[in-house]
This record gives sequence, structure tokens and C-alpha cells, in this order.
Amino acid sequence: MREDATSSINLSSSYPESFILVGIPGMEEYHAWMAIPFCLMYVLALLGNISLLVLIVTERSLHQPMYLFLAMLAVADLVLSTSTVPKTLSVLLAYSKEISYTACLAQMFFTHVSFIAESTILLAMAFDRYVAICDPLRYAAILTPLVIAKIGLAALVRSFCVMLPTLFLLRRLPYCGHRVMPHSYCEHMGIARMACADISINIWYGFATTLLSPVLDLVLITVSYILILKAVFRLPSQDARLKTIGTCSSHLCIILLFYTPALFSFFAHRFDHGIPRHVLILLANVYQLLPPMLNPIVYAARTKVIRERLGPMSVPAGRMC
Repeated sequence: MREDATSSINLSSSYPESFILVGIPGMEEYHAWMAIPFCLMYVLALLGNISLLVLIVTERSLHQPMYLFLAMLAVADLVLSTSTVPKTLSVLLAYSKEISYTACLAQMFFTHVSFIAESTILLAMAFDRYVAICDPLRYAAILTPLVIAKIGLAALVRSFCVMLPTLFLLRRLPYCGHRVMPHSYCEHMGIARMACADISINIWYGFATTLLSPVLDLVLITVSYILILKAVFRLPSQDARLKTIGTCSSHLCIILLFYTPALFSFFAHRFDHGIPRHVLILLANVYQLLPPMLNPIVYAARTKVIRERLGPMSVPAGRMC
């Protein structure tokens, strides 16, 4: 009986049944008010990305590589925001702050998988622009429907392969009854810091995956645009140069919207010196909501076909970025 009781205690210490999400520590009195803009941003993200998906699927003239990649981006945005925002709103409104351990791991997994997939898709979109501008005669031969499907599958497989080890890294940790998580949703390092054991492996694995996924993607995107700019400056007329740069403007806006808050949030969490916790958590929520909400608006503003079809949801060209 004593051995059974001891094993039961050890099991409960190692694998808590659930966590309690605090929300945004230090700003509890403003939680209900903060839920309003979060909810509005989420609704706009849902409407914008679903509308974009439906438009690209039903409009045959948009069955081109650039728009197919945009459809993949919309799917990634929907998964990224939906994996966290509903629970965050539940926490902010004090409806339910508890999340089971399994659900917490699942939320963490799909959040990071969609983030890495989106980064991969942005890299694919940069490659699409590079081929279109630097090798236009071979564009149709290089970016065939089969190649685009393989790129989409590669983005998904890459994301799963990168994030799958984190599940095992977190499952091995003992939590010693710690249940209160000072965050509004579950993410890798937020869960790891709840453990009562050395988490050096988690820290270094998270750092390595960031360097080898979004940071590497950003470096390759930068190289692509350096080559694109070289090709643009070789064009004979200024009008041709401006028109060519204009075809890349939407993608450049989305790159800035996606990488700036995400990478700042990541490095601030690991190397912050005096940045208030509530600022870091607010920023983490921003990169879950801002790109999914603004990506459809950016493309609606910059792409005539999408702007005309989406109608009331679009904004006048030139307003964004």
C-alpha cells in the first residue's frame, strides 16, 4: 500500500493534471477590457483569412503559385490564432483559467508548428518572387502545381519534425505540483519554467530551433531580395523598376509584420534584462493576432483582383506599409 501511494504521489508530481493560466500578470484589473480588442482582432483574422481562402479556391484566375502560397499562409494564420486566442479570451474573461496538461501540450505544439510552417511559406513566397523576377521565362516550368504541393507538404513535415522533440522534452520534466502558469496560453518555455528540474536542454533546443527555422528562413529571404534588387536595378526604365518592386511590396509588408514581433518576443524572453513580464506576455499575444489579422488586409490593399473580390473588407491601395 505504501509503495502504491508513493508511486501515485510521484506520478502526480511528474505529470500535473492541469495548469492554471494567470493571463497577463500585473494587469488583472484590465483583463476584461483587453479581451475586447483581442476578440475583435481574432474575428477580423477569421473573416479575412477564411474570405481569402474561399476566394482563392473558387477563383480560377488565382490558381497561380503566388496565390496558392497565400492560401497556405491563410491556413497557417488560422491555426496560429485559433490554437491560442479562444483560450486566452476565456482566461481574460475569467470564464475558465484551467487547462489540462495534455491540452496545454497540444496547444503549445500546434502554436509552434503553425509558426514554423508560416515562416517556411514566407520563404517559399520569396523564392516565388525571385523566380518570377530573375528567371521569368522558366517560372511556369519551375513552379508547377506538383512542386507547389511538395513545398506545402515540406513546410508541414518540417514543422512537425522540429516540434515533435519538444513534447518528449517537456514530458520528461517533473513539475512538483507547480500548476500556476504566469501566461495567457501554453508555449514551450512557459511550460518548461514550471518544472522543478534543470531545463537547459529545453532552452538550448528552443534556441537552436529558432536559429535553424525562422532565423535561417529570414536570412534566406534576405538573400533572395538582395538578388531581386540586383535584377531590378538592371531594368532599363524607372517605371519597370517601380512596377517590379510593387509586385513584392505585399510580401515585404507581411515579412515585417510576422518576424518583427515574433523574434523580438523570442529573444526578449530569453535574454531580457528588466523588461516587465506583462510587456513580454502582451507582445507574445500580439504576434499571435497581428499577422493573421493584417495579412489579408495587406494583400487586399496591394492586389487588384483580391481587392475587387473582397470589396467591403479591402482598404484603398497604398494605405498599408
